Amino acid sequence: MTTIYVDADACPVREEVYRVAGRLHVAVRIVSNGSRPIRGPGLPNVQMIVVSAGPDAADDWIAERITAADICATADIPLAARCLARGARALAFNGQEWTSGNIGGALAGRILNQHLRESGINQGGPSALTQRDRACFLNALDRLVHAARRGAPIPLKLRPPEPD
Repeated sequence: MTTIYVDADACPVREEVYRVAGRLHVAVRIVSNGSRPIRGPGLPNVQMIVVSAGPDAADDWIAERITAADICATADIPLAARCLARGARALAFNGQEWTSGNIGGALAGRILNQHLRESGINQGGPSALTQRDRACFLNALDRLVHAARRGAPIPLKLRPPEPD
């Protein structure tokens, strides 16, 4: 049985997850740390999980429980890598699917950006989620749920994003 795990801290697409999960009858685990409690939607297929407020506590909870039949929605690249290592699927909030073919570059870019920030070079934060990003997320989540249910293998590489 497929479950969608949501790294809920700063997650802008919870409503989209609820919509897809409700339509496809999929269980959802919304995982957050104790520092910012998140109000649940009151849906029978959605379980709110509050873990300790320690660093990476929500990530650890998800990574310890996710299986190859599951999907993780997260903006956290290291968590996405941990989910992929367990055979699960991982999806960024903008609809980008993480795969073994693109996660290494994303991890390297994260380390580089962290080094630049520590060096005093301000890179700015992530761009705001657009309506197109939300639509991409909805489509990708729907596709991933169906693929997970079929037991389809996770592709190594995806086609590059379309130019704007």
